[in-house]
Amino acid sequence: MGPVSGTTTRRVLLAFGALVALFAAASGYALGRLSDIHAGTHALREAGGRAREARELATAVRDQYAHLAHTIILGNDSHRRFHTEARARVEALTLRLAEQARDADERAAVADIQASGDALDTLYRDTLLPAVMAKDAPAVEAAHGRALEWVSRIQARVDALTADSDASMAAFESHVGAVERDSFRWALLLLGGATLFAAGVGVYIGNSVARPVARLSEGAARLARGDLDVRIPEDDPGELGHLAAQLNRMTGALREHQARLVQHEKLAGIGRLAAGVAHEINNPLGVILGYVRLLQRRAEGALAEDLRVVEEEAVRCQDIVEGLLDLARPGRGPLEPVALRDACEEVVLRLREATRLGAAAVEVHGEGTAWAQASRLRQVLLNLVKNAAEAAGEGGRVEVRIAVDADGASRVAVSDSGPGVPSDARLFEPFFTTKPSGTGLGLAVSQAIAEAHGGRIDVDAGPLGGARFTLSLPAPSREQEAAA
Repeated sequence: MGPVSGTTTRRVLLAFGALVALFAAASGYALGRLSDIHAGTHALREAGGRAREARELATAVRDQYAHLAHTIILGNDSHRRFHTEARARVEALTLRLAEQARDADERAAVADIQASGDALDTLYRDTLLPAVMAKDAPAVEAAHGRALEWVSRIQARVDALTADSDASMAAFESHVGAVERDSFRWALLLLGGATLFAAGVGVYIGNSVARPVARLSEGAARLARGDLDVRIPEDDPGELGHLAAQLNRMTGALREHQARLVQHEKLAGIGRLAAGVAHEINNPLGVILGYVRLLQRRAEGALAEDLRVVEEEAVRCQDIVEGLLDLARPGRGPLEPVALRDACEEVVLRLREATRLGAAAVEVHGEGTAWAQASRLRQVLLNLVKNAAEAAGEGGRVEVRIAVDADGASRVAVSDSGPGVPSDARLFEPFFTTKPSGTGLGLAVSQAIAEAHGGRIDVDAGPLGGARFTLSLPAPSREQEAAA
């Protein structure tokens, strides 16, 4: 526990220390028995230390398993580092327990915990993590079952060690109880003052501990009821305030995660619907366009204009259907290294040839390489650059800036000099658009493609005065780096 998080503990210990000091006046008669009390205190300290280390080990094993479970739930290796840290803590605690073991049975139990922990770590690194990354559900399930067996074995050993330590502590406490009963009559004269002092200590502890704990309990109860907007005051300077801050951060993370889950469900529902009806819609649209274009060859005047409107609306329907299909199939295909600057310049050239940039000036800066499905990546870049040019308008500016982080993750930031994005805009929701002729699917499809590659698109205020959309892609894996 750090210096900040231990403030409340120190205050409570000081208060109880003062209370104990008052009672010390009644313990002078027991000086002749100090040797007995000292020996017992040493034994209690050792037993308490073993019990504490065992409980901390149980917590560390649960943390290690939690990161293993998160790896399965999230389907990626983002918790590998946390798993490694939890494993290191388990090893350190196991070593301390081995040093404190009293007999051969305890040493054998600790050795079994060490062996089981090594087996669990090997299972995670060599079997479960590769299976998760390969999306091999049967292998993941089998590895998870074996992991539960190892965790249960470790937990059973730790519980046995804890029970032994608790039994030793109980035996000494019984001995101390006998000494206290013998000393009770000598302390009666001090009970009056001690009672008043204890009441003051109780008030102090109530203000320092009970009130913050009550606020934490209330906040946790509201969170359990699904209130993700709860915020617990963090004004306590001790570890309870630190815990409140951690709980607030956790609530914010849960709120963000829930919003992403809702968005994913929306996209998945639309994708399933689109996959079911796209074929039935595309065929009639193709027939309508064919007949319209055939009639346009012979039509004149107002009829020709009416047929042109019909053609434009039919093509718009086709664009919507194609966008829905993109939502239904954002999954990754074969990945390859893509030169981001070349991809951006190709997109800009294609848009300019198609007169989709208007008079906006587009600049591309930076270099970088990302592993992606090239066609899907160009689709995302094309949509971001096109949107930026439309937002910038005539005479506006668009800047595409490529950057690569120290860990190899790449970013492509597209900024414009347009009016920016309203704070309440639901940009990545399907069918939401700020343009009169837009389908509202471009950004939703782009976000789905980015997430299928392990990345995402974020929006904020850009350096040109308008919006900035940043496509972030993860660093290549070791296998990809070796292949490159």
